[in-house]
Amino acid sequence: MLEQKKIGIPRAISYYNNYPFYYGFFSELGFEVILSDKTTTGLINNGSECVVSDTCLPIKVYVGHVLNLLDKGCDTIFVPSLQSTAHKINNCSKVRGLPEIIRNVVNRRFNMIEPTLDKTEGIGIKEFCKDIANQLKIYDNDIINLAMKKGWQMYDNFVQMAKSGISHQEAMQNAISGKFSLKNIDVVKPLSVVIMGHGYNLFDERISMNILKKLEKMGVKVYTGLNVSREEAMDAIQDIGEIQYWANELDLTGAAAYYMQKRKVDGIIALSAFGCGPDSLMVDEIQYHAKNKNIPMIVLTIDEHTGEAGFITRLEAFVDMLIRKKRKLIAEKANLKHMPEKINQNKEQVFLTRA
Repeated sequence: MLEQKKIGIPRAISYYNNYPFYYGFFSELGFEVILSDKTTTGLINNGSECVVSDTCLPIKVYVGHVLNLLDKGCDTIFVPSLQSTAHKINNCSKVRGLPEIIRNVVNRRFNMIEPTLDKTEGIGIKEFCKDIANQLKIYDNDIINLAMKKGWQMYDNFVQMAKSGISHQEAMQNAISGKFSLKNIDVVKPLSVVIMGHGYNLFDERISMNILKKLEKMGVKVYTGLNVSREEAMDAIQDIGEIQYWANELDLTGAAAYYMQKRKVDGIIALSAFGCGPDSLMVDEIQYHAKNKNIPMIVLTIDEHTGEAGFITRLEAFVDMLIRKKRKLIAEKANLKHMPEKINQNKEQVFLTRA
């Protein structure tokens, strides 16, 4: 019996948004998908040792995951170059240049599958998938098209489930196992926030300090870019007078703008990696509009040295401030309801006095 072909996928960067597609595509091509382990401090340290100190945290983490796959004996690893996701809608330079980074910092022999997606240059998803298959020595277009169809099916199911409110992890597990379910009941909580952040920062429990679970324990309803459709995010960006430039802008500017415009949340949390240029621009945009709309916002910056104690303290202080603000607003509304009656009583007293 022939041993099944294997391909490794680092649990970082595009994994958090695109893994259901990758899994469906590679599985249909006959490959067993091997994932790197979940992010740990040791994994981050291993990646950090290979790159210069001012490299951003997500890239250090990605390098660590590649090394982890190699340690697990996986010698074929998928490292895509995601240049642009639409015409002149770009990823940051480090995400664009991932294959070159890995080639130059990982001094170990392995087979790197490095397709390019660059819609600005006319290299779309079909060309991207064909390039992957060809590098794996698969040239039959019918097989490639069937694998793409399987990938899209899993990806679409993942997106629908996540948008309905099912957690990122559960939606992903359901999608790759062929299950489909929607969350029909939206749990109402005293507070709600939207987190603007890249999937690879937000849904990595080690990098994000498990922020989603921490907020849940505090009784806070959390929305993310997964709960907003592409069309809703695009419209929201335009509504606040901005334009999309970065590929991840729908998850950041789009998500924050959507909930800010709809007045559906009590506050905004920006989760950003230290030194990220695109993040600094997008966060500044939302801070400006949030201030104009009097919506509280906090920016939580993370790197490999971020301590959990200080992180939690800032998060708890922000939630406490939102609670106090909401109580004040409720009290003010309650007073306004009784205000007409008090005004009428005062007028009546003045009239009787004058009479």
